Amino acid sequence: MGGCFSKPKPVEVKVELSLLDKEKEVDGLSPNGKASPFADCRPNGALGHGSDDDATLLPFSHKSRDYVEASVCHVKDLENGQMREVDLGCGRALLIKEHGEFSAMGHKCPHYGAPLVKGVLSKGHVRCPWHGACFNISTGDIEDFPGLDSLPTFQVRVEKDKVIIRANKQALQSQKRSKPMARCSAVINSSSGFSHVLIIGSGPAGLVCAETLRQEGFTDRVVMCTMDRHPPYDRPKLSKSLDSTAEQLRLRSLDFLQDHDIELFTEKEVVAVDVKGRAVTFEDGLRMEYRKLFIATGSKPKPMNYKGKDVRNVFHLRTPEDANSIARLANNKNAVIVGTSFVGMEVAAALTDKAHSVSVIGIESVPFKNALGEKVGKAIMKLFETNRVKFYMLNEVSEMIGHHGQLKEVVLKSGKVLRADVCVIGAGSVPAASFLKQSGIHLDSKGFITVNKMMQTNVDGVFAGGDVVTFPFPPRNNKKVNIPHWQMAHVHGRVAALSMMGRSTEIKTVPYFWSAMFGKTIRYAGYGDGFDDVIIQGDLDELRFVAFYTRSEEVVAVTSMNYDPIVSRVAEVLGSGKTIKKRDVETGDISWLIDKGGH
Repeated sequence: MGGCFSKPKPVEVKVELSLLDKEKEVDGLSPNGKASPFADCRPNGALGHGSDDDATLLPFSHKSRDYVEASVCHVKDLENGQMREVDLGCGRALLIKEHGEFSAMGHKCPHYGAPLVKGVLSKGHVRCPWHGACFNISTGDIEDFPGLDSLPTFQVRVEKDKVIIRANKQALQSQKRSKPMARCSAVINSSSGFSHVLIIGSGPAGLVCAETLRQEGFTDRVVMCTMDRHPPYDRPKLSKSLDSTAEQLRLRSLDFLQDHDIELFTEKEVVAVDVKGRAVTFEDGLRMEYRKLFIATGSKPKPMNYKGKDVRNVFHLRTPEDANSIARLANNKNAVIVGTSFVGMEVAAALTDKAHSVSVIGIESVPFKNALGEKVGKAIMKLFETNRVKFYMLNEVSEMIGHHGQLKEVVLKSGKVLRADVCVIGAGSVPAASFLKQSGIHLDSKGFITVNKMMQTNVDGVFAGGDVVTFPFPPRNNKKVNIPHWQMAHVHGRVAALSMMGRSTEIKTVPYFWSAMFGKTIRYAGYGDGFDDVIIQGDLDELRFVAFYTRSEEVVAVTSMNYDPIVSRVAEVLGSGKTIKKRDVETGDISWLIDKGGH
């Protein structure tokens, strides 16, 4: 399986709509081992977690002190297509059986630490139950995103019907592994105005592009520039954890980037691109020439029309400093959120245990109506209302009123006046590409950079990816779409890097995103734009449900709450190139998802 970069293969997945215990998402990591491709997919983790009694430590004669070896189970304890989390005494591993062979790797997803035993095992890879990342069971390599790291793998052998794992102790503890990377062999003067590859933006698209170049053996100069003052950080966490610092959210340290010869220029804004001269100009006057350019500038807040734009304590959540200021200013005060985007709603949820009051203003009748449908939106709205959030829907802001320059009131177009000490605007975004308007790089009518399936723009040597682009999406007959997901940006970065190196590959992934509010997680996979019906199974009132979004007679997307790993299972089916028919999900019987064909 080549993750998002291989040709579609049939994937055998069993989807059972059984309610699983609500998972506790905690930070963690992951590893990997060798001994099997996959047969029919059983409910993963059906054997449960290996008990500590299963692990019998073996004598260490002739063994390195850096390694641990343990007998973890009987050879017949696992059936084909099953996984078990096993204890080696100084750490845990994921044991997998496929086609009669065993493999072992890290048991936690390196992204957020999800237990992979609860994920989906299918034809050579395991898909994370929380956010859909995929890992090859033979190599441990990450094959679909989100996340940057791969898993360690461990040696497995069978002796006298006992399954024995030999693992590096450090790998067991770290539960993650970075792929090997080349260093820069070019002699570079750091003040030089030339980079072989110049990357604008340090989000996941830019960072994955830089790391992929090094992983694939690129040895020339790579410069990544950003308007941010921090090294790359986990932006989706900003709205969920307002007190987090940039260091706590950090994806890669400056030392890591330096060790792999990825130069980072912070607080650098590009103001112009000269495609004929192959050069960019920064706001401070610096000019840098490039051979290949990757633009991954993301999005910026949508402009809003209201009076009082000079009033203080009105924020667009863009940086860790913004998040920290919002949390501080809202403490026991009145907070107003403008917009029912996922970011806006996550901020509202995060403030309920800090602020005296939280009010949300939205132009729709129900939050998430366009993305998740009215029924799901109403259920989520009810969750907020039970947590003391007041909604003012079908409304817009008319004026921000301050006292001595500090925000005191938000006036709505309906005439309603809300007390407000801090206001967060989460009313959508637009592509951050206005600096390209005179460049010759093609922008569409909404300002997005248009790229082909290799992430190339209309200009030779210029690539783009992430939230700033529209790209051809195979499940919609290569219609140009914009999918502003954290996960999708990773994919774009990898495809662009491979294209730059002449190793063209196509996007082969299922869009996947998530949102967290009040300790509950919404998971979503697919591309539901233009859905015409929603088939819901489970209990919306209890927020234990799965919703299938259909277009004509085909399922195009799925969302769930407290129904793991259903979204990852459906992503597995969609990723295999299969279609899911509306009639198949209307009955409540999803047994049709089991592939009864040969292997």
